[in-house]
Amino acid sequence: MGDLRKRGVVALGVTALVAPLTLAIGATPAQAASCTTSAGPYQKKVEKFLGRPVDGKQSAADCKAIRAFQNKHGIRPNIGYAGPVTWGVMNLMNKQKAVGKNPNKAGKCPTNKGRIACVDLTLQLSWIQDGKKLVYGPVPVRTGRNGYETRTGLKKVYWRNKNHVSTIYDVPMPYSQFFDGGQAFHSVGVSMWNPPGSHGCVNMTGTAAKKYWSLLKKGDDVYVYGRKPGT
Repeated sequence: MGDLRKRGVVALGVTALVAPLTLAIGATPAQAASCTTSAGPYQKKVEKFLGRPVDGKQSAADCKAIRAFQNKHGIRPNIGYAGPVTWGVMNLMNKQKAVGKNPNKAGKCPTNKGRIACVDLTLQLSWIQDGKKLVYGPVPVRTGRNGYETRTGLKKVYWRNKNHVSTIYDVPMPYSQFFDGGQAFHSVGVSMWNPPGSHGCVNMTGTAAKKYWSLLKKGDDVYVYGRKPGT
């Protein structure tokens, strides 16, 4: 599901992973917002991803670039530290890019169902195919976080509501297409790489959700497989 209200808990859940111990324990909000001078364990990898000089040393410019990335994708704390959460997002982006236009290369999404929406939880990608023909995508998606995992298996779109509002979280879920209980494709207003993930729904950008709305109909198959990193 959409989880715009509860993203604030991310800072508590990941601070110890992405910040030096001195910042992770007892830091005030003002201190946590400052730019760290500490090099992180993924410093060189993060520098390379951002096109920075790869020297493994934290500079003011490095920190500014890392913080900009963290702010863009809602990664907290946003102190410019090259920790595992920040690198995890970047690494996923690299893997998604490498897929190109052949997301079903391994043949894990059924090709004998006609039109079907595929969701690869491991790579956080979704696409629509018809047999072996790629119809749309792949596009990055944001699926269920730990404890709220998007359920795997073969399903069908059973209800569509263009202007749905979650009765649980009281948040808009535009272009909702439900395929498993309360789990649905729908658009959200946050980055597709915003950790830790949704409450089970397959979050999409507005553009992708509208396209799925135009391509899918009630009764169409949905196949979800893999495992979201961190779950």
